[in-house]
Amino acid sequence: MTTSNRRDVLRAGAGLIAGGTLATGCGTTGTDAPPPHPAANLASTTPTSAAPAPAPRAFPGQPLQITHGPRTSASVALTFHGQGDPTLATRLLTTAEKHGAHLTVLAVGSWLDAHPAMARRILDGGHDLGNHTQRHISVNAMAEAGARAEITDCADRLRRLTGSIGSWFRPSRAPTASPLVARLATEAGYPHVLSYDVDSLDYTRPGAAAVTRQVLAEVTAGSVVSMHFGYPDTAAALPAVLQELDRRGLRAVTTTELLS
Repeated sequence: MTTSNRRDVLRAGAGLIAGGTLATGCGTTGTDAPPPHPAANLASTTPTSAAPAPAPRAFPGQPLQITHGPRTSASVALTFHGQGDPTLATRLLTTAEKHGAHLTVLAVGSWLDAHPAMARRILDGGHDLGNHTQRHISVNAMAEAGARAEITDCADRLRRLTGSIGSWFRPSRAPTASPLVARLATEAGYPHVLSYDVDSLDYTRPGAAAVTRQVLAEVTAGSVVSMHFGYPDTAAALPAVLQELDRRGLRAVTTTELLS
């Protein structure tokens, strides 16, 4: 086998591993998945020629773990757990942009290893980009050293690709961080942990109409909505969600804008 062919095989294997965690959403716990092949890390070292991405910000008056923005706001934040087919992810980003909306993407580090161009695509569209751990496993169930590595390894990928560790941290496989994980995130440079008050339940694959109903039944001014890349139901639901938010006088903005 030639060096070129061997590299292609390793990259394909890394992509399969990165896609293997799609079946479970972050409202549930999950078992540890095998780490991505070291060859996948080669992509994450690609430098960016663009200006550095925004660094995490502290928002005075907001708690360590943020679940929603001001209820007096005429805005909401649609947040997406970033992994899965990049074509589908690009479709979601493009749909939002056509509606004048901006999203918050919490990227999985192994996904960035497999698809490094997605980091700059997200930022170039005016969206927030953050950290959703390196392997998307149950970070709250891990010992301190392993949990720290999950946070800092993804932060390192983001820094290499964008010049910043990302605007936000969200724990994987849980709606909120344990006290340990919240502390480790703070030590890694994230002043807040981003949770949510509306769960779309799109990872249960209920169909686009059900995703739309779930979001619109619970969303209100200042809400932070949890959704996922990687699910066709979500991509199909997004136009109707955005149209109804517009009808209610609510703009879909980044979480940074929601809290600013």
